[in-house]
Amino acid sequence: MKYVPRVALFLAIPAVLFLLPWWTLVAAPTQGASALFWLGTAVFALGYVALPTAMFLGHGARQSDAASIVGDTMLGVLWVLFSWSAIGLLARLVLAGAGVQNPARSQSIAIGVLAVAIALTAYGIFEARRIPRVRSVEVPIRGLGTGLDGLRMVVVTDTHFAALDRLRWSERVVDIVNDLKPDIACHAGDLADGSVQKRHEQVDPLGKVVAPLGKFYITGNHEYFGDAQGWIDHMTSIGWQPLHNQHELITRNGDTLVMAGIDDPTGVGLAGHGPDLTAALAGVDRDLPVVLLAHQPKQITDAAAAGVALQISGHTHGGQIWPFHYLVRLDQPVVAGLSRHGATQLYASRGTGFWGPQLRVFAPSEITVLILRAEAA
Repeated sequence: MKYVPRVALFLAIPAVLFLLPWWTLVAAPTQGASALFWLGTAVFALGYVALPTAMFLGHGARQSDAASIVGDTMLGVLWVLFSWSAIGLLARLVLAGAGVQNPARSQSIAIGVLAVAIALTAYGIFEARRIPRVRSVEVPIRGLGTGLDGLRMVVVTDTHFAALDRLRWSERVVDIVNDLKPDIACHAGDLADGSVQKRHEQVDPLGKVVAPLGKFYITGNHEYFGDAQGWIDHMTSIGWQPLHNQHELITRNGDTLVMAGIDDPTGVGLAGHGPDLTAALAGVDRDLPVVLLAHQPKQITDAAAAGVALQISGHTHGGQIWPFHYLVRLDQPVVAGLSRHGATQLYASRGTGFWGPQLRVFAPSEITVLILRAEAA
């Protein structure tokens, strides 16, 4: 019985997501009385059965890659259809005010929603699978010594290597990172979905990243849906330094900064894991500027209280598929970009890869170059 509410929610969410597009594309334009109505209804009913089945087989105990690809893709397309069907409700009011009568009004809305959904799905797939754009941001850091002025930190995050084989994409990302000549390279979590055994081939190109002052990695929430310790060990084996509630000192030209990292909050369910900023900063000279890797932007509250100069996060994907960023904003203080929280700055990356649906709509991926600047007194 304890699983009943979870199963009910698992079935209720796709029901809501299917219902509005069904009404917009099938019921309203056909007036519920034609062969097209029954054919369209059958297609939506089949989709309603197929989506939770594929998601269960793909993300449940069986971990079927084929089912995951089908279910994730269906989920992304359905979200686009649902979002634009909701916008279609507003367009319906406009047309009604202009005197357009049914069924012409409903048919116009259906054609418009379907055309936009097809176009955005094609665009979203292209955006998700393309090599990410490079985004460069200069960040003034209080207390940063002149010897560290201009230090280049290249950030990738939320690569989410998963069922789709993106080995070539991974190799291209590494090529771009190296072309950017990073002093420090960072991976801010959500490395892969699945076990080290299944996904390491896509991750292994990261071992070729060259950054003379260090390559640092933290866990995201998705590592804790699988084998977090396994990924920590694997990243160590390919030359990355996991910052598991710990810090390292970075020195250049006689000046020093603190590079720290903490676990994702999801890690509290695993013994020895979970964010511990006090442990990460233990023994740190408080006069030194601290750059903190913390997967979720909402970890900024503790970072600001601890006097961190800059927090680097991922997790949000910039919303990934518009307008999902409005829902993300309910849980996180920012969705993307550089922001200030008291004396502490936060950079939230839109992510380098994608999770689940291979779509990015109005939320392009990024490889980020953060150029640290000594802040003028």
